[in-house]
Amino acid sequence: MKYVAACMLVHLSGKVPNKENVTAVLEAIGAEVEDKYLNSVLEKLKGQNIEGLIASGSSKMASVPSGGGAVAAGGGGGVAAGGADAPAEEKKEEKKEESEEESDDDMGFGLFD
Repeated sequence: MKYVAACMLVHLSGKVPNKENVTAVLEAIGAEVEDKYLNSVLEKLKGQNIEGLIASGSSKMASVPSGGGAVAAGGGGGVAAGGADAPAEEKKEEKKEESEEESDDDMGFGLFD
């Protein structure tokens, strides 16, 4: 994924994504560059219209659920029904979010590793 992201950054800068440009981006953030993966990504992008790939990927991602549907479907019911239940739910939700944040910090990998 880091190779694809670096290729997109190079493209956004107005340059052609090639080995030298992508390597420069990855080295700038201290990421290790493995030639076999970089070469594979560059080979698959060769001759492709990057804007077309982004548009195609965006249309495919539009059908993927991104969460939040349950809140929209059931949200507000507690407030309308009794109002007193809402603060208790918020406190539980805050505690849950904090524990998730802590576990996210300890996943063992970084975004560009």
